[in-house]
Amino acid sequence: MSINAGDKMPSGSFKVITAEGPRDLSTDELFSGKTVVLFSVPGAFTPTCDAKHLPGFVQHADAIKAKGVDTIACMAVNDMFVMKAWGQSANVGDAVLMLADGNGDYTKALGLELDARGFGLGMRGQRFAIIVKDGVASVVNVEAGGEFKVSSAEHILSQL
Repeated sequence: MSINAGDKMPSGSFKVITAEGPRDLSTDELFSGKTVVLFSVPGAFTPTCDAKHLPGFVQHADAIKAKGVDTIACMAVNDMFVMKAWGQSANVGDAVLMLADGNGDYTKALGLELDARGFGLGMRGQRFAIIVKDGVASVVNVEAGGEFKVSSAEHILSQL
C-alpha cells in the first residue's frame, strides 16, 4: 500500500554527504517541524530526471521556498556518492538536498517501488513528489508510467 495524503511519513533514514563526510539523515531531522517538498526520480543521470526533473526544482527553488517550504529534497535509489556527483553536475548548491536511498528501504516504506529490471536498472523508486508538513504528507503526486507532469516543480509550485 502506498502513502496517501493525510498519512504520517514513515520513519527511516537517508545517506547524505556533507562537508564532514558521509552521514545518516533521519526522517525526524528532515521532516519534524518543517515543510518539505520530497521528490523522487527513478535514477540519477537518467534522461528525464537529469534534463527536466531535478533542473526544474533547482530553477524554481526560490519561488517554492518563498511559499513557505523549508527544504526541497531529491531522493533516488542510488548511492550517496552518485547523488553527490549528480548534485554537483546539476549545480544544485543549497537549492536541493540530495538524498540517497541506496537500498530502496525508504522507497519500500512509502510503497512506491518501481521494478525497472526490464531496463537493466533493478528495483528503483517511482517518479513522485510529496509535500510534507511536520511529518505528514499533505499532497502526494505519483506519476503514471512514463509520465512527467504531476511531480514537476511547476506543478508542485501551483499546489503550495
